[in-house]
Amino acid sequence: MTTEKEELEVDEDFAPIEGDEVEPVIEVTKSNLSKRRTIDNLLEERRLQKQLADYDFDL
Repeated sequence: MTTEKEELEVDEDFAPIEGDEVEPVIEVTKSNLSKRRTIDNLLEERRLQKQLADYDFDL
């Protein structure tokens, strides 16, 4: 162990991100949630349509 502080090399991959370069994580999350809800709604509609088609109307 050395008592001197060693300077770490800054990797370009881990360089500090400027304010303009930050990705809008919240927007992506909202978009993904919206897409997931749309898919869930379509699957639910398909399931209900199948149940309705299988229903025996001759009571």
